[in-house]
Amino acid sequence: MKKLKLYNESFKLLVVSYKEWLDILGYAETTVYNLPNHLQEFFYYLEQNSIRDINQITTKIIKDYYRELQQRANERQSGALSKSYLNKHQQALKKFKEYLQNHNHKGINIHLKSEKQPTEEKLNILTQEEVKELFKATEFSHRESRFRLRDKAILTVLYSCGLRRNEAVHLDLSDIYFDKERVFVRKGKNYRERFVPINRKNAEILEDYIYEARPEFYQSNLSEALFVNKNGTRMQGMSFANRLKAIIQATNNKTIAEKGITLHILRHSIATHLLQKEVPLESIKTFLGHTSLESTQIYTHLLKTIENE
Repeated sequence: MKKLKLYNESFKLLVVSYKEWLDILGYAETTVYNLPNHLQEFFYYLEQNSIRDINQITTKIIKDYYRELQQRANERQSGALSKSYLNKHQQALKKFKEYLQNHNHKGINIHLKSEKQPTEEKLNILTQEEVKELFKATEFSHRESRFRLRDKAILTVLYSCGLRRNEAVHLDLSDIYFDKERVFVRKGKNYRERFVPINRKNAEILEDYIYEARPEFYQSNLSEALFVNKNGTRMQGMSFANRLKAIIQATNNKTIAEKGITLHILRHSIATHLLQKEVPLESIKTFLGHTSLESTQIYTHLLKTIENE
C-alpha cells in the first residue's frame, strides 16, 4: 500500500524517530525503510478511528487492525496479503513496542500469533577481531596494489572514523588534516560539519593511499575527491559497497560473510566498540555527529543485546 498521509503531528514525529532508532540499531536498509511505513499505516488506521494518542491504544484496537490487514486485498497480485507481509506488520508493531519501552513508555500490548516463523532481522555488528580480519584482507582484496591501498583507506574512514557513506563519498583531499590529526566532514547529515580525530596508524594508511596509490589512478590529479575510481572521478556509494563486498570475500570467513555487513554497519560497529571501551557517550555523540544524546544512547541498548546473545 502506498504511504498514507498522517495529520497528527505526534504520530508523524514518532514515525521519524522510530526510523532513526532502527537505523542506529543497525537493521538492514530494507527493514529501516519498510517497518516505519507499516507503522505509518497503523497510525493512519488510528486516525481514521479517531484515536490521536498512543495511550489510547488497546489490545482490541490492535487485533481489529490486524484483522483488517488479513482481509485486505493484495494490490500486486490476486488474493490476500501474504503471510510474510503480515509478519512484517507484526514485526513493525512489536519493534514499536520495544522502541516505546526504550524511550521510557510502558509500551503497547501485542497479542498476535505469527503467521509463520517470525522474520526478525539480526543485529550484525562486527566484533573487533572481525574488523582486524577485514583490514588484514585488504592485503589481497585486489590484484593491484593501488586498489588494495584504497580498500584499506576506505575501511579507515568508514570504520575508524565512523563516517556515513555519503560523508565518505564527499571527502576531498583538502579535508585530511595530517598536521592536526583530524578529518573534516563537510557533508554530514543535514549538512552539519564536524572534525573527526585520526590516530597515527590511521593517518599512515591514508598517507599511503594518497601519496602512493591515488596518483596511479587515471587523471586523479584533475579531481579534488579523496576517493577516485579507475576513471579518475569521484567514487560513488555503490562503488564503496562493492569494494566492501570484495574485502569481505577476501577474508574467506564464512561467519563474516553471513552477517551481511553493509557500509553503515561499519559505523555501528565502531560506535559499539567505543562503548565497550567505556568511552563517554558525549564523546561518541560528537564523534558520530549526532545532534542529540538520545540517538547515541541507543548503542547502550545495542551493547546489552549483543552481550545477552
